[in-house]
Amino acid sequence: MKACFAALLALTMIQASHADGFKWPGGARAAVSLSYDDALNSQLDNALPALNAHGLKATFYLTLASEVVAKRLPEWRRAAAQGHELGNHTLYHPCSRSKPGRDWVAPHRDLDKISVAQLREEIVLANAYLQAIDGRTERTFTAPCVDLLAAGQPYLPAIRSEFVAVKSRAGGVAPDMATLDPYNIGTAGPEGASGEALIAIVKEAAAKGTLASITFHGIGGDHLAVSKEAHEELLKHLTAHPEVYWVDSFVNIMRHLKTRRGD
Repeated sequence: MKACFAALLALTMIQASHADGFKWPGGARAAVSLSYDDALNSQLDNALPALNAHGLKATFYLTLASEVVAKRLPEWRRAAAQGHELGNHTLYHPCSRSKPGRDWVAPHRDLDKISVAQLREEIVLANAYLQAIDGRTERTFTAPCVDLLAAGQPYLPAIRSEFVAVKSRAGGVAPDMATLDPYNIGTAGPEGASGEALIAIVKEAAAKGTLASITFHGIGGDHLAVSKEAHEELLKHLTAHPEVYWVDSFVNIMRHLKTRRGD
C-alpha cells in the first residue's frame, strides 16, 4: 500500500511539474531545435528531404562564402519558402587559429586577429545577403566554432541587436526556461552519434520540460557527420510523439520564448 501511494505521489508531482512549467505550443513538453551548420551539400541532399518528408522545420546556418550557397542558391531559397530558417553563420566562418587542432583555419580568417568591428561588419553583411535570399529580416545566429572572442574581445554584445537569439556554447538541453538567456543558448554537436544517443537528448528535454538544441553538420557525408540512418531514427521518434515534442525553426522557438516571458 505504501509503495502504491509513493508511486502515485511521484506521478502527481511529475504531472504538476509539467502543468506549472513552461508552456509550449500544442501542450508539448519540450521544444526541439534541429540546426545544420556550414551550408553543406549533404544537408540539401539528405537532411532537407528527410525533414520535409516528416513535416519538420529546422534552421540551416549558412556560411555564405561557401560555394554550396552560390551553386545551389535556388534550393536554399526553396528551403526558406518551405518554412525552414536560414540562419547567420557569418560570411567566412572565422575561428581562433591558436586553439588545438585548428591548423585548418586560414591565417586571414583567424579570429584571434580580426577585430570586433571587422567581425560585426561581416555578420551584418551576411544578414543583408540572407535577406536577399529569403526576404526575412528576423533570424538567429550560431557562433562559428563557438569561439566568442575577436582579437581577444567578446563580440556577441556588438551583434546582439541584429538577432532574435544566438547559439553560442556547448550543451544540448536547457536546464530551465525561466532563466534561459536567448543570447547564450547551448547546443549539442553530435558527430558520429547513434540514433539512440540523439533521442536521449530530446528525451532529457522532455523530462525537464525545456529546450533541446542539436546542431548537425554533415548528414551521411561531408564533415563532422552523422549517418542518414541515425538522423532518420531521430526524426521518426520526434514525429511519432507530437504530444511530447514541438519541433520548429530556432527563430520561431525563441520568438515563442520571448512572448511567453514578456521579454
